[in-house]
Amino acid sequence: MRAASNAALRAAAPLVLLLLLALLVAVAVRLPWAGDLGIHAATVERLRHDLLDPGNPLVDEETPSPYYSPWTVFLGALADITGLGTFTVLRIAALISLTLLVTGVWRFTGTFTDASMGRTRRTAVSVLVLLCLLLLWGTSLFNWSGFLGLNSLALTVSYPSTFALGVSFHFWALLRGALARGSGLPVFLGLGLLWSVILLSHQFSGVVASFGALAMVAGARPWPVRAVWTRLAAGLAIGAVVLAAWPYYSFFSLFHAQGLEEIHRALYGNLLGRYWLLLPGVFALALRLRRDRRDPLVVFFVLGVLMFVAGGVSGHYSWGRVLPAAVIPAQVAAGLEVFGAGRRAVRTAFAAVLGGALLAGAWTQSGTLGYVLPRDALPRPIADRYNPPWRGYQWMTPWAKYGDVVLATMFPARQIPAYGAYTVAPGYPDFFLPDETARTRAVDTYFAPGTTRAERLDVLRRYEVRWIVSHRDDAGLAATDPALHRVATGPGGQTLYEVRSSATRANAVRSSPGVPRSVPARPTP
Repeated sequence: MRAASNAALRAAAPLVLLLLLALLVAVAVRLPWAGDLGIHAATVERLRHDLLDPGNPLVDEETPSPYYSPWTVFLGALADITGLGTFTVLRIAALISLTLLVTGVWRFTGTFTDASMGRTRRTAVSVLVLLCLLLLWGTSLFNWSGFLGLNSLALTVSYPSTFALGVSFHFWALLRGALARGSGLPVFLGLGLLWSVILLSHQFSGVVASFGALAMVAGARPWPVRAVWTRLAAGLAIGAVVLAAWPYYSFFSLFHAQGLEEIHRALYGNLLGRYWLLLPGVFALALRLRRDRRDPLVVFFVLGVLMFVAGGVSGHYSWGRVLPAAVIPAQVAAGLEVFGAGRRAVRTAFAAVLGGALLAGAWTQSGTLGYVLPRDALPRPIADRYNPPWRGYQWMTPWAKYGDVVLATMFPARQIPAYGAYTVAPGYPDFFLPDETARTRAVDTYFAPGTTRAERLDVLRRYEVRWIVSHRDDAGLAATDPALHRVATGPGGQTLYEVRSSATRANAVRSSPGVPRSVPARPTP
């Protein structure tokens, strides 16, 4: 019976993986809007219009931004050279990142298998590890950038975090190979450059990549000789130089970033429901620890757990973003253990348990099908697990053009800059924007019920507002106010108002020297 379970898991895994990858490709083409898609689209928009000096991606200010990374600069250049729409470029980014992720996991897993296993068996290991990364989470659905659950990945596949994690798996595989072979200096310098690209592209995933690298070094067999340590130090130094020299933002200033803790408090909620299906992976890590006290996956897991716990105890909830450093090694260990060196009875029993956990994970994340299939085509239990993506703001693009300033509340402000316009207050925390608090207060003041007309007009003048997006329940200037002209109605009772030129002196002429990036908009699908 156990042998049959083991064989069934091995036979079904490749087909299931192909179906899941096909689903993710279809999702990448559909590109459902949720979470942080707006900031990433806005980043590409700014870079396509000015690759060298894009300014703030969300508001009309000349400030640096950590979203301008080597990856997004590449995407901005691609958009500028090809003339492709921003969302088309993000679809291409999603496909590239997904390819990097799959091939990276394949290479990394291969470093833990013996060539004597045979190609078919080694392929089966990689397939099972990929399934564990997608499905072995919990039975409470949880989506977050940098977390590789199937539903989470479907929504974040175009994000820099997916690119960074895909490159990280390649980075770990290359590092393990370089340590095993005692490679020369050029290889370690290249690894240092790759490390800096990961950190610059997505800082939280960069921490995960760094913990993984520490684990690969700590678990290296044989132990590196002095010459290899010197080359490692040289690679680390070249990576640090690149981080310090990156021209788009000061990487090391991020260590002083404030205001991130409350946003990340949610990472510490419902841990059992979100991650209990990882228990087979934790068991597999315990077996690996018995076989090797310096097993790199075990070290990786311990580093991630310690950092996560320290963040919860100290109130530094943003440290919770390192949780993939604990999740990933447990998932990889689970996939490896089915084909491991232990007793056959243990391996087959483990395969049966793991197969059940994967089925539970697949059911939990089955709502992902809703991103590519009509909801009425899904069975009712699956449709109930589907959360519809957000609606975009393409309905306002015939009027609001690139470089225009739009006054809107927080939720619209997370999407509007994706189409080229700016908002008064950023929809996301911005460490490099010195007047972020004042801008947020100004938006609150405009929409507060007790604000006078003069105070509202002052907000419009101060930030050179050209358009206002408001919901039917929002306070603000009355629709009949002479300062406004009603232009269009959008989904959910939203209304787009044009601010008349007489209401704000600065809006009469958009070509003033203070607005250097008011250039014609390129059509964005």
